Amino acid sequence: QVSLVESGGDLVRPGGSLRLSCEASGLTFIRYLISWYRHCPGKERELVATISANSVSTTYADSVKDRFTISRDNVKNMASLQMSNLEPEDTAVYFCTARWLNDYWGQGTQVTVSS
Repeated sequence: QVSLVESGGDLVRPGGSLRLSCEASGLTFIRYLISWYRHCPGKERELVATISANSVSTTYADSVKDRFTISRDNVKNMASLQMSNLEPEDTAVYFCTARWLNDYWGQGTQVTVSS
């Protein structure tokens, strides 16, 4: 059974940093494209960042470019999203996804940026 479990969400002040983690099990992790999405009520779901299976390629939404960094560890079956210089507009539930032959989603972790 495939499982993606996100962690690391928290309440943080504007300008602060957070590191989200995604722990995967039940799949051959190295074959999967890993992405982070976020969703805030009243807004469309947004693709935040994607990393290729071998970590060679990463892409980011313009809204987070130069502030967020996606990474993965194919030995530990984990992915991370390092977020810095957080803004109130980054407040959302963040989801980790794995895509290859199928799409898998985690349950999400809440990030709240507020003073």
